[in-house]
Amino acid sequence: MTGNIWKFAAATLVALGLSGTALADPTSKVVYHINEGTEHAVPLLRNVNNHLNAEPGAKIVVVGHGKGIDFMLAGAKDKNGNPFEVTIDTLQAKGVEFRVCNNTLVSRKIEPNTVISQAKIVPSGVAEIGRLQAKEGYAYLKP
Repeated sequence: MTGNIWKFAAATLVALGLSGTALADPTSKVVYHINEGTEHAVPLLRNVNNHLNAEPGAKIVVVGHGKGIDFMLAGAKDKNGNPFEVTIDTLQAKGVEFRVCNNTLVSRKIEPNTVISQAKIVPSGVAEIGRLQAKEGYAYLKP
C-alpha cells in the first residue's frame, strides 16, 4: 500500500508539472514593479534589500517603466542627495537585476546612454513583467 501512495504522489506531481528539482529549490523568484518617480524608489530598494536579508538566495528583478525608470538614470539622487547608483551597485552585487523600459525612453525622449550601466534596457517594461511571470515563474510585487 505504501508503494502505491508514493506512485500516486509522483504521478500527481508530474500531472501538476512539478519535478523533484522544483520542490527541492526553495529559492523564490520575484519581479518588483515600479512606475512611479524617485520618491517611490527609496522604499522599493529598501524592500528589495529586506527581501534579500530574509531570503539571501532569492532571484530578484526590478523592472521600471514610466517615471519608474528615473532612479536608474545617470546622476539620479534621492531627496537627501544620495545617489541611487550606490544602492543599486550593492543590490546588484547580491544578484539583483535591473531593467528599464525602452518604450519609456522613446516616449520621454531619453537617450539610452543616460541609463546606468547596471540596468538592462528591455523593449517593454510591462511585457518584461508579463514574460517573467508567465514564462519564468516569477512572483509579482508592487510595493
